Amino acid sequence: MKITSVEVFKGYAIVVKVNTDEGISGFGESGLAYGNSAEAAFGQCIDYAKLVIGMDPMNTEEIWNHLHRHTFWGMGTGAVEVGAMSAIDIACWDIKGKKFGVPVYQLLGGKTNDNLRTYASQIQFGWGVGNAGEIAGSVNLPGIMRTPEDYYNAAKSCIEAGFDAVKVDPVFNPMEGLSMATQGCHFRGAFPHADLRLATERVAAIREAGGEDLDIIIELHSLLDTNTAIELGQSIQKYRIMYMEEPTQPLNPSLYKTIQSKIDIPLATGERSYTRWGFRQFFEDRTLSIAQPDLCNTGGFTECKKICDMAHTYDIGIQIHVCGGPIATAAALQLEAVIPNFVIHEHHVGAIQPICTQTCLYDYEPVNGRFKVPELPGIGQELTKEEMEKCRKVTVE
Repeated sequence: MKITSVEVFKGYAIVVKVNTDEGISGFGESGLAYGNSAEAAFGQCIDYAKLVIGMDPMNTEEIWNHLHRHTFWGMGTGAVEVGAMSAIDIACWDIKGKKFGVPVYQLLGGKTNDNLRTYASQIQFGWGVGNAGEIAGSVNLPGIMRTPEDYYNAAKSCIEAGFDAVKVDPVFNPMEGLSMATQGCHFRGAFPHADLRLATERVAAIREAGGEDLDIIIELHSLLDTNTAIELGQSIQKYRIMYMEEPTQPLNPSLYKTIQSKIDIPLATGERSYTRWGFRQFFEDRTLSIAQPDLCNTGGFTECKKICDMAHTYDIGIQIHVCGGPIATAAALQLEAVIPNFVIHEHHVGAIQPICTQTCLYDYEPVNGRFKVPELPGIGQELTKEEMEKCRKVTVE
């Protein structure tokens, strides 16, 4: 089997469609459509597509190492390069599954998990389908939560939808009149007391809404430095936090070690750590309790499975980071079904919006806070014909 062409689509997500001489095509996603890298990811997918024409998509190790070692920048494992590698790799595994008529999880070792616990993610934007709410990126979300009462109501909505775990960033959204509004929610050196109190009250409101049994994950988007992350952690740890994600930027793992020594909350990071080399020190220092590699920006199935196995050696749990389109969700479910150190699946509020769900053939959603794994051959997801016709597209032959 040979790769004959690669179509690169830029729409809600950055998606590649890898085509072969046997008429089998596979879909993969680059996890960089949000933030400020969508154009770069689109272009990098085009650049890397040129390098795999004529290769056998069944040889995923060969293709991954070719893109990693023979592209000069690939060995630097930056987000844009690895995002393109991820999209192509996922598409090749999709082809493999379709070739053999089995879901990708069968090719990765088979299921160890069948009923994947799931949390409602980013509830500072509310929970539910947006209409006239505020815009976050390209998705019309339910609305920006500001007061503790807003956070209480958002948590209640998640519980009513069947979730027993939620994730929230309590410092992301500014409150008029407080320094969150003037500092862009970034805090350095010391946490202004009014802002610290508000963030704590927001978490307290979620705990009140969910009672003792709701698990609360704290997302911080690296908005804090080491000192302010410690201040916040010490203020909220009494509310039984499941884990704290990206308390500060992840390029210096020793900072996480300092934070870990000062608070009684497990730490997590991963969406801005790339390949096994980016996770190495976190694992060796055991500064993480939960690793969060993003299948669509850390190297696809070929690399992410290695990261998960490496984490298992250190008794570190895995929560795949998912903040993309339906292809990212379907691919994550395939890997999560396999790994024995799976902890929980992330279901972003953006993933339930029609602008996202209508891009692909299938709308996979959890039932009572649990996901079933797609059983179709490959990853079990494809762009619709209508979406492909709408998207900006470049074909590499």
